[in-house]
Amino acid sequence: MEIDPLLLQFGGSLVAIVLLAWLASALKLGGKPKLANHSEAARAAGEVADGFAPIESAIARDGAGALLKDANGQIMLLKPHGVHFAGRILGEEASATASNTMLIVDTGEARFGSVRLALDDADIWVAAINQLGRN
Repeated sequence: MEIDPLLLQFGGSLVAIVLLAWLASALKLGGKPKLANHSEAARAAGEVADGFAPIESAIARDGAGALLKDANGQIMLLKPHGVHFAGRILGEEASATASNTMLIVDTGEARFGSVRLALDDADIWVAAINQLGRN
């Protein structure tokens, strides 16, 4: 019985892919990033905008995002992007709404989009975001 070389190549490739996926899973590679505290959020914000020094932060209950405010009143929004965090300093085009403890932030940028964060103090952040550039 002769096996077609293409079928043998396909089978070998499939086994290699499954083995690599198992290895990545076993080593816990490629997981979703999580923020556990203010220090981790501040570090992620510093990677987004050099020199951004937050004095206040609100981290989503699941750790999958945060809002940070600096001494100048600038607010940065962090959201997961791959295994890192992407962020934007919100401008006057940003808006926010809250439903119970769910905060929805529209950055005003089509490429960054809207972000949903489960926060205990969502109403405070709604007021702060909606006041940006209006003082």
